[in-house]
Amino acid sequence: MKLALPNVKGTVFKLTNELIEQGLQASRVSERKRMVLPVHRSQDAIVQRIVNFLQPGTYIRPHKHPREHASESVYIERGAISLLIWDDEGNLLESHWMHYNSPEKLIDIEPNVWHSMLVWYPDTVLLEFKRGPYDTQEDKYFAPWSPEEGTVEAEAFLQDLIVKLRG
Repeated sequence: MKLALPNVKGTVFKLTNELIEQGLQASRVSERKRMVLPVHRSQDAIVQRIVNFLQPGTYIRPHKHPREHASESVYIERGAISLLIWDDEGNLLESHWMHYNSPEKLIDIEPNVWHSMLVWYPDTVLLEFKRGPYDTQEDKYFAPWSPEEGTVEAEAFLQDLIVKLRG
């Protein structure tokens, strides 16, 4: 299963409408209903920059970044999401509505904060920034109270969240 487009190359990168459309098309056909475009040139980059292409129904499992320097910034370029903040027991503490045309377009999350998001609009595009380098063992911890991606429980968890947030 393809998780990401190739890292960009060269000394200067421009996010064009053509690249956005390529990323959105990849997200539309992805089993996960999302695709990332790493803007950083290597996994060892000190600043990790990612364009995230998302479709409604993608399950972004609640997680946190445990390293003390691993704050994460999320900027919405297109579409709409709810950025969700959880406590250690899995209680939803906060829900932040982010829409490409709203005044709140950037949220910054400190390390060790459980978070996830729900995607509301087709063809949502986010820019994410986090300090690296990326380390598969230490970068992200998934919440033990959340179901694993790709399971029936994950689908039920996602549907319950949608119902809860729609009120």
